[in-house]
Amino acid sequence: MVDVDTALRANAYNDRKRRSGGDKKEGKTTPKKIEDFDPAAHAVKEVADAYSMWLVIIYGTVVALAIRYLLMPEMKEPGAILYLLPLLLCATIIPIHKIIIPSKYSELYTNGNWFRAVFLFIFTWLAFSFIVSNPPLADIAPPTLAGGIDIEQTEGIEETSWKNGVYTINLNQDTVDVVMGMAVRDNVDAETVNINAAIYYRGEMLEELANGTAISHTEEMGMFDSINNWTRGDRVGPHENDIGLAWDLGTLDPGEYTIEITLTEEGSPWINTTELVYTISIAQTTVLG
Repeated sequence: MVDVDTALRANAYNDRKRRSGGDKKEGKTTPKKIEDFDPAAHAVKEVADAYSMWLVIIYGTVVALAIRYLLMPEMKEPGAILYLLPLLLCATIIPIHKIIIPSKYSELYTNGNWFRAVFLFIFTWLAFSFIVSNPPLADIAPPTLAGGIDIEQTEGIEETSWKNGVYTINLNQDTVDVVMGMAVRDNVDAETVNINAAIYYRGEMLEELANGTAISHTEEMGMFDSINNWTRGDRVGPHENDIGLAWDLGTLDPGEYTIEITLTEEGSPWINTTELVYTISIAQTTVLG
C-alpha cells in the first residue's frame, strides 16, 4: 500500500526528472535571474512617497480648519455640506500632486499611491475635524436629557412604565400627587444650559415650569437631590455630571399630560438647541367601591 503523500512526492520527482532530461536533450537550461536592486531609484521613490504623505496630511488639516472656522460659523445648524464637501475634494488629490510636487516624483505615482492618498486625506480630515469641533476647542453637540423623565414614588401609584417618551402611571385612587424629575446632560457644563419647560393638558398650558433661565439659577436642582425614591431608580441621571431637576406638578387627575422642554446653550460655533416632548399618561386601574 502506498499512501497519498508518497505518491504525490514520487510524481513530482518524476516530473522534475522528465523536464530536466528534456532540457539536456535540447541543449537548453532554465534561466534564473534575480531582479537587480537599484538603491538610487528606491531612494527617489521613498522621497516621492514622503512628499505625497505630508502633502495629503497638510491638505486634510487645512480643509478641516477651513470648514470649522470659515464655513461652520456661517451656518445655523449642521448640514450635509459638512461631510459632502470634503468627500468631493477627494477628486482634487491627483491634480494637487501634479501641481505642487515636482514631475520627477509625481510621475512615479501609481494607482496604489492615489488610493492610499485619498484614504489618508479622509482620515486626516476626520481626525482634525473631531479635535476642533469638540471640547475644549468647541461644543457643537446640543444639550439633552440623560434618560427622559421620572416620577417620585408616592401613595396611590400602583404601577409605572416608561416607553418611547411616554410615562404611564396606573393608580389605585382618584388622583395622584406628581413630582417629575429629569437630568440635563451636555459636553461641557450642563449648569449653563437655559431651559424652558411647561406642562399641557388637552392643548392648554397648566403651568410653566421654567422660563429660559440657566439651570444653575433654578431651585429645582435641590429638589431633585432631596428625592431618593424615583420609580426608575438612577436611570434618569446615571452620571455624576448630569444635572438633576425636579418639579412638583401638583395633584393630577387621570388623563394624558404633555411635557414640552427646550434646552438651549451658547455653543461654538452656533447656538445649540434641543426640543423634547414627553407624555405622562395617568390611568385609574382599580375601581373604588
